[in-house]
Amino acid sequence: MNLASSLNSLETLLAKLGGWLQSPLLFLIRLWWGWSFIQTGWGKLTHLDRVTNFFASLGLPAPHANAILIGSTECVGGTLLLLGLFARFVSPVLIVMLLVAYWTADREALFSIISHPDKFTAADPFLFLYAALIVFAFGPGRLSLDALVRKKA
Repeated sequence: MNLASSLNSLETLLAKLGGWLQSPLLFLIRLWWGWSFIQTGWGKLTHLDRVTNFFASLGLPAPHANAILIGSTECVGGTLLLLGLFARFVSPVLIVMLLVAYWTADREALFSIISHPDKFTAADPFLFLYAALIVFAFGPGRLSLDALVRKKA
C-alpha cells in the first residue's frame, strides 16, 4: 500500500467520523445557542425600560417598540432554534438581527474585522452570529423537529 492510498483511506475514515459527529454537534449548538437566545430575549423583555433607554442612546427609531421586537424575536427564534423547527427560516432572521446589533452597538468591532479580528470576535453578537450561520449553512441536523417533520412527509 503506497502513501497516497493510505492517505485516501485515512481521509475516508475521518470523513465518516466527521459525518457521524455532524448531527450531534448541530444538536448541541442548537440547544446551547437556542437557550442563550431565549435567555437574552427574556432579559430584554423583563427589563424593557433599561433596554429602551439603551436603544434610545444608540439613536434607534422607536426604541421601546424595537426592544419588544428584538426581545420577542430572540425568545421565539431561540425556541425554534433549540427545537430545530423552521431552523433554516429563523436563522437568517437571527443573522440579520445580529448584524444590525453589530452595526448599531458594536460598530467599532464590526469595522475592525480585518485590522483587529480579536475585537470582532470578542463582541457580544459574535458567537450568536456564528451559531446562527452554522445552523443556516448546515441545517438543524437529524436530531431536530425539522428532520422529524420531513421524515413523516
